[in-house]
Amino acid sequence: MRFYLTTHKRHWVRLTKVPLFLKSEHFTSAVTLPEALGPYAIDSGGFTELQNHGRWTRTPRQYVQDLRRIWECVGPYDWAAPQDWMCEDLIIHGGTAGPLTFVGTHLSVEEHQRRTVANFLELRSLAPELRIAPAIQGRKVSDYERCLELYDNAGVDLNQEPIVGLGSVCRLQSTLEGAAIVTAMAAHGLRLHGFGFKTLGLERVGHLLASADSAAWSYHARRRPAMPGHTHKNCANCLPYALQWRQRVLAGLPTWHQPELAA
Repeated sequence: MRFYLTTHKRHWVRLTKVPLFLKSEHFTSAVTLPEALGPYAIDSGGFTELQNHGRWTRTPRQYVQDLRRIWECVGPYDWAAPQDWMCEDLIIHGGTAGPLTFVGTHLSVEEHQRRTVANFLELRSLAPELRIAPAIQGRKVSDYERCLELYDNAGVDLNQEPIVGLGSVCRLQSTLEGAAIVTAMAAHGLRLHGFGFKTLGLERVGHLLASADSAAWSYHARRRPAMPGHTHKNCANCLPYALQWRQRVLAGLPTWHQPELAA
């Protein structure tokens, strides 16, 4: 299981060999891009897009252009997420969660799934040479099974894909419901990536995942004093803290986790 550190600090790719997970938009505004020292994967930023706008504001063609520039300038990435449509209630219906406000798409789960599959097909058509991964979405096990059928009907064999993103489980990962979804999808033989997994979710179903990413280290750091010798208020944007947090998480998991990479 490859465990990616999620960060908005694009320059970290030239500072560590630890796998990183970065949103594509963190690269698009830069005049020059850093060359990656180690493995990394690209998030499409769908949660932010749908939260703030209730739709995608970037066209598939624009997204492909961004991915090509990242590949050429930063280096080959492991894979890039599609412009998928998450199925969490807040994304669909809108509302508030703490300081966050969600516009809501006001579409059905079925429509989100249809658009997710359609987008993957379009991206694959526009850029067959890029490592764009399919994603499956839903709210319960039967939804995800239906999403698999949509891919199958479109002629996409998910079992042949190097990685398949498992969406809309971030807030369910440590629950029995979330575990049931991961278990059911893993039973199909898919190499799953768990978006936004935290420690409890990894402890419960991490052995069923090919990879996962997490930004929980930053949330953790914001609520604690800075590391000794650090002058900032907290370490929410601090690479040394993130690397130590990752090591602690992996050390606390069963022995199925990946061998460590040098920082």
